[in-house]
Formats: sequence, C-alpha cells, structure tokens
Amino acid sequence: MNVEFPLQPSPARHLSPEDWARLSAVNSRWNDDIVANRKAVLDIYTPLVRATDKSGIAVTHEVAYGPDPRHRLDVFAPGAGSGRPVLIFVHGGAFTRGAKSANGEIYDNVPLWFARQGFVGINLEYRLAPAATYPAGAQDVGLAVEWAARNVAAYGGDMSRIVLMGHSAGGTHVAAYLLDPNVGMEPHRGVAAAVLVSARLRLDVRPGNPNAKNVATYCGGDSPDLLARCSPISYVDRCRWPMLLAVAEYENRYLDTYGYEFAAALASVHGRGPRLIQMSGHNHTSMVAHFNTTEEFIGREILAFAESDFR
Repeated sequence: MNVEFPLQPSPARHLSPEDWARLSAVNSRWNDDIVANRKAVLDIYTPLVRATDKSGIAVTHEVAYGPDPRHRLDVFAPGAGSGRPVLIFVHGGAFTRGAKSANGEIYDNVPLWFARQGFVGINLEYRLAPAATYPAGAQDVGLAVEWAARNVAAYGGDMSRIVLMGHSAGGTHVAAYLLDPNVGMEPHRGVAAAVLVSARLRLDVRPGNPNAKNVATYCGGDSPDLLARCSPISYVDRCRWPMLLAVAEYENRYLDTYGYEFAAALASVHGRGPRLIQMSGHNHTSMVAHFNTTEEFIGREILAFAESDFR
C-alpha cells in the first residue's frame, strides 16, 4: 500500500505556551470525557478564530435546502467573481447532536478559511438521530449537493469543481453519500473529491467506543449485520473519487484505526493508497477548531489535494 504521511509542524508553533500546555493536558486525557474535553478545546481556539480577519467574505445564513427545519446551510463567498471551486463542510456530533455553528465561530471557521482561499464555502446543517436515522445524514448531504448544483453559481461557484469535507459523523455521511447504495441517491457528477477528517468509517458499539450508544441510535440497533450495513467501509469498492483522509494523534477511540483500515481497503481496490495525514499534537476536535488561525498545515494540504484533482 502506498500511503503518504506528510511532515507537519507541531501546533506548539502556533499556540501561546499557555494554550499549548492546556491543549497538551486535554490530549493526555482525551477519551476520559470527550464532551468536557471538546469544550476545553473550543475554549482554547474560539478566541483565536474570533480574532482573525473575516473581511471580504459575504456570508448568507440559514438558507433552506430541504423541507426539514434542520435543512439549513450557510454560504461563504469571497466577493465578486465566478467559476470558483466549492467546498461543502459537514460537521460532526456523534449522529445525535451538533450544529453547523457551535458558538458563532467554530465550525464557521472551516468554510470561512476556504472562502479566504478563493472557494465558495458551504456550511451544512443536517437531521439528527433519533428523529432521523440511517441513512438520513447521507441523504441530507445529497440534498445539499443538489441545492448547490442549482444555486451556487449565484454565489460565484462552479458546481463542476466541488469538494465534500466531513468531520467525525459528518465524514460518515459524506462517505455514505458517495459509496453506500442504500442511500438511494446517485452522487452528483460535479463532486470532484472528498476529504474525511476524523471520520467514523466503520460503525461499532465496542465497549471502548465513547459514542457507542449514539451509533446504535443512528443505525436503529446494534446487530453486527446492521452495523456493517451502515458502515461506509463496507462499500469501499464503489469508490471512484480521490479521497484525502486525516486523523488526529489523539483521536476518539478507534477512529484512527478505522481511517487506516479504510485507506488500506482503498489501496487494495485501486492499487494505490489515498493521501493520509496524521496530525501530530492534535485531538479529534482541534482537527477542525484550528482552521482560520495561523496554523494552516492541513488546510494547505487539502488545497494542494483539491487543486491536483481540478486540473
């Protein structure tokens, strides 16, 4: 398997000594209480994101892309122009919680950073379990892509150059939209590539999984056959898109293992492994919370990956 591990700077270069000490303390106990530790990470990064330059980006909030109250998205457009690539970001939340904006800064920071690089960024809200179970999350990604195909040109976007980016459960939904035949939607021809960040690519209820109950809630049960049916890795042989996978050094338990497993499965299908990044010094939440700060390693890697597939 040919898998690339690019070198990267430590986040210590981009945080104050005090914030680096706080992040290191959180990392050391990440899986002890991921809800509390997530909050601590947001407390570190939110002031940094808030302080960055947001000028020149037009933001349109709460655009409906479907009939449900959670079928809402925000569009981040970098001023005048047309033919811009499009990035749709799908947040995480263990299938049962989460929002496209955790606090007005995070996760807005992800599409905002890409808008600053010349993309039209779209930040996606979707339905949650138990009200909406498998494969509702992936179907919502599909609805948003279809909305973008009809409307993104008005914001300067080119729907023939779209990147789907999902974090955690959002990565599950992106992968399922592209690969899982049970979703019942043919992926739009404008999708050029996918970025899966700390994604849950095998759904499990193992005792060590801190979100085992949430997985069972989304899948509608916990039988091995049902979990396999809900897992994007079960359909990896259907993949025809370039994919970049990223995991954290301090990851929600098993997600890094499943990322490597997914990369190995892609390699066996295509004869070459995908781009795979492990972010040193980062945890499951800081993988996205650091966007639009002075730390840009993974963002630049995604840009290079996307641009290579647009040529």
